[in-house]
Amino acid sequence: MKTKPLKPELTDFKSAPWCFNGHFHTICASLFFRPSHASFKRVKIDTPDGDFLNLDRIHRSPDAPVLILLHGLEGSSGRYYIQNLASQMAFFGYNVVAMNFRSCGGEMNQTRRFYHSGEYEDLQTVCKWIETQYPDSIQIAAGFSLGGSVLLNYLNHFSDESLIQAFAAVSVPYDLYRGSVNLQNGFNRLYDYQFLITLRDKLQQKRRIFEDLPAFYGSTLFEFDDQVTAPVHGFKDAEDYYNQCSSAFFLDRISKPGLLIHSREDPLCPFDYIPMDDIHQNPYLTACFTERGGHVGYWSMPPGWMERTICQYFNMILNRLEDASNPNDFTP
Repeated sequence: MKTKPLKPELTDFKSAPWCFNGHFHTICASLFFRPSHASFKRVKIDTPDGDFLNLDRIHRSPDAPVLILLHGLEGSSGRYYIQNLASQMAFFGYNVVAMNFRSCGGEMNQTRRFYHSGEYEDLQTVCKWIETQYPDSIQIAAGFSLGGSVLLNYLNHFSDESLIQAFAAVSVPYDLYRGSVNLQNGFNRLYDYQFLITLRDKLQQKRRIFEDLPAFYGSTLFEFDDQVTAPVHGFKDAEDYYNQCSSAFFLDRISKPGLLIHSREDPLCPFDYIPMDDIHQNPYLTACFTERGGHVGYWSMPPGWMERTICQYFNMILNRLEDASNPNDFTP
């Protein structure tokens, strides 16, 4: 099916005047944005390896589209960006399923493994569960930071067999190696330190049960990935993990319509690390790159720019998908 080029008109981001760089957007949004307290109902589903996943769900209609939400590193469905987007999309009639990665969401998982930037199998488990609950609904997804990386890895792995038909990815660490090293520089060490507080604690909890889990003796996220994340999940070392899971190496193969949001001021995942040529040459991808803003944090005037932009994109793309007899036949 032939269609017109997929390039929607997206509202320009107007920054709050007191957020004069990316750090302010990132930190102020995280500290001061009030989550809208989405009316989630907790659902626990089993995984094929004997573990579980905690999902937070808003049900609107058995045949309405289902939005899957994926949080960032050491986040959960309680994060403001998950809650606010869930509330807005539910207001417009979407069903919402917010996924908590293993060990996140307030409950430790039961197996040795945690989660990582390329973990697509758990997302497939969620998609299959949604298929049983909403067999007549289109599935779409929005991922933030690490969650965006998970989403892109899923789309690359399953390709045309993906159960997700459209997506949005915000502040993705496209180059995992360079992003990890970037956290060791200057003020970014604050973010690195903050991530390691909960990662260390979770590892200590798990080592009481699984004594063969590797110990962590480092002081950076790169060292944690090298000593813990990589060996626990079957990678040789951190560089092997980053090479296999960095979406910069396969964005040209993504074949589902998607919106990519990123700030030129993002302090955690610098704009220079984005594979710009691959994005612009892939007709399925729509770039929404802002001059201002932070990492996931976008304090706009008026507030709510990120949620409005994603909602606008999904409303537009679903109208296009519904016009096609089969979503898999969609051609940009």
